[in-house]
This record gives sequence, C-alpha cells and structure tokens, in this order.
Amino acid sequence: MILILLEKEELSPIGQFIYFSVIIFLVALIVIFILYKLFNFFEMAYVEYFNKKLFYNHKYIKKKKLPKDQKSILRQYINFYNRLSSKHKSYFEHRVKQFIKTTEFIGKDITVTDEMKVVTAATLVKLTFGLRDYNISLVERVIFYPEAFYSTTNKTYHKGEFNLGYKALVFSWKDVKHGYEIEDDNLNLAIHEFIHAIHFYYMSVRKRSTSAAIFLNSYYELTEDLDKDSKLKKELITSDYVREYAFTNQYEFLAVFVETFIETPHEFRTQFPTIYTKIKTMLNFNFSGY
Repeated sequence: MILILLEKEELSPIGQFIYFSVIIFLVALIVIFILYKLFNFFEMAYVEYFNKKLFYNHKYIKKKKLPKDQKSILRQYINFYNRLSSKHKSYFEHRVKQFIKTTEFIGKDITVTDEMKVVTAATLVKLTFGLRDYNISLVERVIFYPEAFYSTTNKTYHKGEFNLGYKALVFSWKDVKHGYEIEDDNLNLAIHEFIHAIHFYYMSVRKRSTSAAIFLNSYYELTEDLDKDSKLKKELITSDYVREYAFTNQYEFLAVFVETFIETPHEFRTQFPTIYTKIKTMLNFNFSGY
C-alpha cells in the first residue's frame, strides 16, 4: 500500500504531506488502541490472579478546579476530603466538578443549590475515590424533593431510591443533610443509594473494568466467606451493630455494610475485622481514617 502511495506523483507536495500525515495519524491511533488493550489485559489479569490493586488510579490530562464557594461546601460536609493531602484534594475536586458537569440536577418543589450538587457529587467521589472507574453512567440525573416523597415504583413514601430505568437517583434533601449532620449512626442516605447505583453499574461493565472486578470480586468473596462461616454469620445477624435491614437482600446487604464502613470504620474493624478488610479491599480504601 505504501508503494502505491509513493507512486502517486500527481499529488502536490502539500497534498503528499497531508496524505502521509493522515496515514501516520491512523497508524498512531492503531498503536495506541493496541497498547490500551494490552494494558487492560495485563491489569485485569493482575487483579484477577495476583492482587486486587490497580496499576494506577489518578491520572488526568487537565484537572478541573472548583470555585471557592463549592470548596467551602466540601470542607463543611466531607471530612474524608478534609483528611486528604493537597494532591489528593485536587483529584477529589476534579472528580466532583466532572460529576456536576455531566449530571442533570432536578428539583421537585425545591430549588437546587450548589450545596445539593456538591454534597451528592462528593458522596459518589468519596465512595469511588480508591477506584479509577468513577463515571457511573447509570446515573444521568439526580432528583431532589424537600423531604420524603411518594414513589410510583412501589406506591409508598421513600427518603431515597435509585431508579435504574430512568437512570436517576432520587433524594429527600432533608434526609441527605441529616446523614451528614450525624456521622456515626451508620445511616447515610446518599451513601446508601449511591452504592446501589455503583453496584449495578459495575455489574454492567465487569468484563472491561478492573475497578468493577476489584469491587465485585471482593464482594462475592465476602458473601462466600459468610456462607461458609456460620458462626460469624450468626454473630453478624444477632449483632446490634449492623441494622437488620442489611439482611433484606444482597443489594441492601452491600449498601448497609458500606454505610457502616464509611461512618464508623474503627468500630467496624474492632467488631468484625475480616468483613471490614473485605470492604476496604472492595473500595480500595487506603486513606486516613480507614
């Protein structure tokens, strides 16, 4: 093919330059694509068979910055953010900005404020900060009500829900705020509902996302360990530490356990160290306080 191109003497020098530039560009794209696929292959193999760790987590061509008023909201609500290094704070802010930019925020009988946007965005970023795949495509919009709302899904009042069909998280803002005002009661509505969204999203991209592989493999190992260890399972069920709602189904089990892990990590590690370690691995959490 290259010989044929060289024989095209009718092309002007500028035309030849453009023609060969396009060829070089296409070859470069193919090489990059092959390298990307090889990287994914080796990272997935490493995660599956050697160690549940990403080759890298944070790498951004150009980090986005939050305005001062939004950073102030982060400092007010998100203690996780406050404990990060300056470098990691910049990564956290970039991800918050990215979520706000790509998500539709809707108020039902309430005006959507920066406070609402930043707190919900920061919740997702906090939960996925140890993982590279944080763009949860199953959440395209966040809907706020002032307080508990009537859900047409099951004809009852909810404080929050993840609507998979509408790709929406729906919140009572009153209860989202309450979850951050009291940080050690193992109840945080935003965390709970975001974990549902993350769980479903990672199941949908499991074959191509190493973040999803780490998350789901650790979760499956946790459930298998509990099935094998009847004594630990009984201790967990009869414990006053984990609320009973966790045992409704596999999705609520995961959401409640992550809520508990985030809110009271030291107590969790003391009471159920093996379970704590699995969840820490699942979120790839190696941060201050955990």
